[in-house]
Formats: sequence, structure tokens, C-alpha cells
Amino acid sequence: MHRFGIGSPGYAQQAHTQLEGPLFMSTITESVDVTVDVSTAYNQWTQFETFPEFMDGVDEIRQLDETRTHWTISVAGATREFDATITEQHPDERVAWRSDSGPTHAGVITFHRLDNATTRVTAQLDIDPEGFVENVADKTGILDRRIKGDMQRFKDFIEHREGRETGSWRGDVQRPGG
Repeated sequence: MHRFGIGSPGYAQQAHTQLEGPLFMSTITESVDVTVDVSTAYNQWTQFETFPEFMDGVDEIRQLDETRTHWTISVAGATREFDATITEQHPDERVAWRSDSGPTHAGVITFHRLDNATTRVTAQLDIDPEGFVENVADKTGILDRRIKGDMQRFKDFIEHREGRETGSWRGDVQRPGG
């Protein structure tokens, strides 16, 4: 059996297939270079409660414990809630997750040091759109543009803070079975 590593194309779909059966998911990959060091970029990304400040359609995120979050999002005027679990997290390298309920998705954010003051942040998301509106948004590229916009707003958010993150969580979460 072929094994995918986190960050490789299809990682999230493979993980979901092993747990619940095959899905037809869309994969979205987007990167942005931020003018802060890798630790600052990573530290800010671990502050999930700040996501509504730069993510379109994210109304609220509550950290339930070290590996679980509860999300409230708005999609085309409808409010949806779901829980997600962090499946792997390594300081200054990556944060990976999968949804536990609600819309099926999984992904990984990676952090790559380009130099002492610049970091490439890459998001790879595997999403199984639910319902007519989400499928139309997926097929017409609206989801891709939303992720691209979210990444650009993250860049603006962290750079306008002059390299000062709002907090950090430096814990390590090992991949299941890893």
C-alpha cells in the first residue's frame, strides 16, 4: 500500500480514506511569503482564536484542549459548526488537522525559513464540499480564491503587527502511529 506523508499531495484524502472510505476531495494549495522569522509566523498560526481576524467566513474558533478546536463558520449565508483535531504539530515546521464533524476536510500548514526575516507559509487543504452551494464554489474556483485571500490577509495581519505574534503554543503533537 502506498503511504502518503503529511504535506504530500493527497495526504488528507489518504488519511480519511483509511478511516472512513474513499472520497472525492478537492485539493487546494496556496503559499505566501511573510516578512517575519519562522518562529513568529508559526507562533501566530497556533493562535486559532485570531483566525476570524484574517479568514473570510470564519466567525469563531474555540480551543477545546491541546489538540481539539470548535469552529463556527458562515458559508453563503448559512452558519455551520464543526470540530477539528490537530493530528500533527511540530514547532516552526507544521500544523496538520482533520475535521471530526461537519464538512469533511483536512490539511496541513507548513513553515519554511527563506532567510532570517522571511518565511514561506504553505497551506494544503483537502476539502469535500457539502451541498450545492459549496460544490458550485469549489467548481468555480471560489474556494481557491478564498484560501488565497486568507493567506494574503494572514501576511498583512502578522506583518502589520511588526513581527509581534499575539501568543504562541510550542507543544509537539506526534502523528498517530508516528
